[in-house]
Amino acid sequence: MTPSTADLVREVREFVREEIIPLEPAFFQHGFGAVLPALREKRQRVKARGWWLPPLPREWGGMGLGLLEFARLSEELGRSPLGHYVFNTQAPDIGNMEVLLKHGTPEQKERFLKPLAAGEVRSSFAMTEPEHAGSNPVWMDTTAVLEGDEWVIEGHKWYTSGFEGSSFSIVMCVTDPEAPRYARASQIIVPTDTPGFRHVRKIAVMGEEGQDWASHSEVRLENVRVPKENLLGERGRGFAIAQERLGPGRIHHCMRWVGICERSFELMCRYAAGRELSPGKPLGSRQAIQHMIAESKAEIHAARLMVLDAAEKIERTGPEAARVDISVIKFFVAGVLQRVVDRALQVHGGLGMADDLPLAYFYRHERAARIYDGAD
Repeated sequence: MTPSTADLVREVREFVREEIIPLEPAFFQHGFGAVLPALREKRQRVKARGWWLPPLPREWGGMGLGLLEFARLSEELGRSPLGHYVFNTQAPDIGNMEVLLKHGTPEQKERFLKPLAAGEVRSSFAMTEPEHAGSNPVWMDTTAVLEGDEWVIEGHKWYTSGFEGSSFSIVMCVTDPEAPRYARASQIIVPTDTPGFRHVRKIAVMGEEGQDWASHSEVRLENVRVPKENLLGERGRGFAIAQERLGPGRIHHCMRWVGICERSFELMCRYAAGRELSPGKPLGSRQAIQHMIAESKAEIHAARLMVLDAAEKIERTGPEAARVDISVIKFFVAGVLQRVVDRALQVHGGLGMADDLPLAYFYRHERAARIYDGAD
């Protein structure tokens, strides 16, 4: 890291520890809505510090950090489930912003990107369908037919993350069914208040339904009509655009996972040192616990270096040339994440199962790391 990046990482780590982590108990016990007012206030502090939207260009209110620099920052933000939200770099909004920035028309940027970058609205991304395997994203039934000056959309989506409370959704739909398989789909921007865009339900994740941004929804699009100008990018390029966002997106996710691992690791070490099995015999004196700590330390270090190497390669050669590296970090770091969180939970025993700590939340929600954006 350059000295300036190292200073930024250190300052952000302190901000997360002092300003964001104290909000977690209310979030775990009462839901996202209970902490939303406080999160808005923290966002204003982030803006005042000049940390808003680290990976976006300065002309859009961001810091203009490169992928490698933001990767370091993403690790720090990932130490709390609320970290990325406070900096307006939460999924799926950051991915939608990057796609709008690269492929949006001037009108689309003014109407959709500008308020999203300012943190005035949220968005969602509707791609996965319950009727088809998510690991085959080119196979979908949602269609968009151009009738005059309007797209008419019919379809069924689920795991549309953050749909509740979002202003618009970027919807993947088949616009050219006779084209080659990778050129059939397009991305279309659909305001969520469009007639026929129906919220079916929030999907409970291991018993937790969630609220607002911290939730996943099943939705239906029934005779949904939007102007033809809402097409995002070129017609038939939906899959290619989706692949574009996966490269940087996986760097963001994987470094967030490394942050989760570091937080879990610290909790595990602290508990192993302080918890006594009997007077004068700490839990950490047991070799089985020492093995868990050693394996976790080595795996976290390997994961971090692997992700940073992939980020450097993306910056140097582009995501296409780095596609193998991008795939490798996805499955490897997701596995490290699951193992480290599981070990930390095991070391804490019954306390690990309770929402007194973030481990149970990580265990519930980050198990999906081995599923979304491509199963391992």
